[in-house]
Order: sequence, then structure tokens, then C-alpha cells
Amino acid sequence: MNKTYDVIIIGAGPAGLSAGLYAARAKLSTLIIEKGIDGGQMSGTQEIANYPGIDDPIAGMILGMKMANQAKEFGAEKLLSDVLKMKLDGEIKEIETLDGTFYAKAVILTMGNKPRPIGVENEEKFQGRGLSYCVTCDGAFYQDRHVYVIGGGDAAVEEAISLTKFAKKVTIIHRRDELRAAKSIQEKAFANPKVAFMWDSVVESLHGEKSLESMVVKNVKTGETTTVTDDDGLPLGVFLYIGFLPQTDLIENQINMDRGYIVTDENMETSIKGVYAAGDIRVKPLRQVVTAVSDGAIAAVSVEKYLEENK
Repeated sequence: MNKTYDVIIIGAGPAGLSAGLYAARAKLSTLIIEKGIDGGQMSGTQEIANYPGIDDPIAGMILGMKMANQAKEFGAEKLLSDVLKMKLDGEIKEIETLDGTFYAKAVILTMGNKPRPIGVENEEKFQGRGLSYCVTCDGAFYQDRHVYVIGGGDAAVEEAISLTKFAKKVTIIHRRDELRAAKSIQEKAFANPKVAFMWDSVVESLHGEKSLESMVVKNVKTGETTTVTDDDGLPLGVFLYIGFLPQTDLIENQINMDRGYIVTDENMETSIKGVYAAGDIRVKPLRQVVTAVSDGAIAAVSVEKYLEENK
């Protein structure tokens, strides 16, 4: 059998890299498996300006690289590969990848989630370049601007209201003629003079060179299309809130979940002994880089205690 690690971490977003740093620093043999680039969703953000201690905005990709380098300096190993299957029950956990099967006494799941796409051309190109999924992260960049929110559920309407703290106007684009959000949230939106609506509408296409400059919106009832541009000729600001997709397909039916998200206790422990989850993949009230990093640190310390207790 191949080497058995103390802990294998699945995913190299901020939660996984934080867990790797803390685990390796505790002298645990640590392997981080990631199929993409370091930083996860964070790497697609042009500027992060609300991370404590970073007084100058930093690109998400740069912050991800810094976190990865820290984990590596403390001894964490990194494998760039796709995970095909996970067997998490039993004392030794098995992680099957394109590059072979790896074994560990404990596993930390940090696969994160991803925004549900609207499914139009160029969507990926404009992520972090006019197309955002986080008002908390990017709302302040749109001071006194006219911005757009796509969606009609609780999150979309709540975030649209939150955006009015910065923007001069927020237009909600919704595919139906009424919102799906709770009535109390709807009432706040309708009462806010800064909030406007484009009913029965969907985004057909996104356009621009380096940044999002325009989008074509179609009325699903009339078939009429409208090209939307910024009032002041600046790049568009569009916030997408039609849901997220937790990356938990590989562990479905193995672990306790709630609507696709992993249920943990305050120590990040899941329903399986020796298996922990951290970051956006778990049930939690706030999904931010700072909370993901905190989760990762807690998970690693919990693994250290688990291994000590189960020598």
C-alpha cells in the first residue's frame, strides 16, 4: 500500500490551504489534492479589499498563491489531480485520483461550492470583471453606480437592498413577473426608492473586451431584447444570485448533508469519524474568505486532536 498520510485535504481554496498550513505546522504528514488552481473561487476575484490586515486590495489569485506557498513552506505536499472516488468509512480513508489511490488517517473536505451559472457565452470570461457573486466582497466598488442583480429569491433581493448602501440605483432582473423572496423581504425592496425591476426578463448574452461592457436582456413574454450598458459609460456591474452548487457529488450518500451542504459541529467534524469539512462546502451562515480560513484552521487542529486520541 502507498504511504498513509496523517491527513488528506481535498481542495486548495482558502479553507483547504489554511487547513494545510495548520496541519503541516503541527508536523502532520499532509497532502492537499486540487484539480484546478490554488485559491478556488477566490482566485477569480480581481480585488479582495475586506480581508483583515490587507490594507491594499489584493487580487484573489495572488492571495491564493501566497496561502499555497505558506502551506508548502511548512511541509504540506500538493497534488494536482482529479478525485474520482472517496471511501471515507473505516479507520484508513481511501482517495482515488487520476494519479493513483492515496490513503489517510483523516480527511478534510474543502471542495467548496460554485455559483449556479446563467448559462450564457462569455460568462466565465467576465467573472470578477463585472460579473460578481458577492455583494459583501465587491459592493463597495460600485459607489454611486447603477448596478444589476439577477435573481428573485431571498438572497437576490436581500443583496439588492444591501447594494443600495453604495449604488445610486439597483435594478433586479427576474425571469418571472413576481419575486420568489419572502414577503417581508419583498416589501423592503418595493419600498426602497433605489430599487427598480426588469420583470419577465433573462440575460441572453454578455459582451466586452477586458471587462463586462454590455449585456443583452430578453423579455420572455414579448421576445423583445434590450442592450444594457452603464449609465456613465463605465464597465457594467452585475451581481448573480440564482443559487450555488456545493461540490459534494463524490460523497453523496456517505455523509450527513443538508440541501447538498455538509453538516458539521463547531469542530468541523462530520457524521463520519476522522472526516472534517471546512469552508463553503459546509452548512454555515456566512461564506467568505475569512470564514473559510477560520474553518480550515479549526479543522486542522481538530484533526491533530483526533489523531492524538486515536494513536
